[in-house]
Amino acid sequence: MRSIIPPKSTDADRSDRVRSVERALSLLEVLGEREEGFRLTDLATETGLSHSTVHRLLTTLEARRFVEFDRTDNVWHVGRQAFVVGSAFVRQRNFVASALPFLRRLRDQTRETTNLGVIDDGEVVVLTQVESREIMRAITRVGGRVPMVTSGMGKAILATYAPADISAIIEARGLMKRTPQSLARAADLRAELEIIRAQGYAVDNEEFMSGLRCIGAVVYNHQAEAQCAISVSGLSGRVTQDRIASLGTLLKATARELTIALGGVEPSQVSSPAV
Repeated sequence: MRSIIPPKSTDADRSDRVRSVERALSLLEVLGEREEGFRLTDLATETGLSHSTVHRLLTTLEARRFVEFDRTDNVWHVGRQAFVVGSAFVRQRNFVASALPFLRRLRDQTRETTNLGVIDDGEVVVLTQVESREIMRAITRVGGRVPMVTSGMGKAILATYAPADISAIIEARGLMKRTPQSLARAADLRAELEIIRAQGYAVDNEEFMSGLRCIGAVVYNHQAEAQCAISVSGLSGRVTQDRIASLGTLLKATARELTIALGGVEPSQVSSPAV
């Protein structure tokens, strides 16, 4: 029997496959932005792809359960397999499960949404949160991303960075003017980071989203480096200016407890080397 040798892949074939992967991933990223899902025409508009390309990619992803189609509303959603793959990221960060009791207690003490986030490429990624029972509960959902410079958690972690690293973040990401309250000058950000170091917590004063405030504090690892951050977030009508100091004190204490529970140490506990 004659063996059939498949033809060699050309550079054009490999380029087409890479392009298809990039397009499929862009569809998943867009689908992850809206819980109520997208119609095919909306996905085509959001991604800039043709309707036929979007449909072909969606049906391929559907076969692997990365997306699913709601035939009642004619909308596409992220599928269960995307959750399986994405949840591996959280499982690798074994501090998430340990942090949940602290976040739940903090939610009950403050009546506001509590969050835990890590830094990725100059942004805060929310790994988990415990939602408030009040209306308008969260600034961003689990898996959402917020620029460090407009985030309570992000600024808290940024305050632990060396000056050169802070400059690199500013140069790479810029100061994003999302609201009238967002910091517009690097000098203003650096001055605020000095305040954050002194008081032990950071405040997003309606800088990411008008009408919402967030207070963040750092959780440290065993090398006294920022491992993650926790925060309290809520409507500015509830998280008022006169509550910030008390919420910050409570948040700082909770972050310290979580640091100890995870086997971490705060920088103040690390002895300076003898000279």
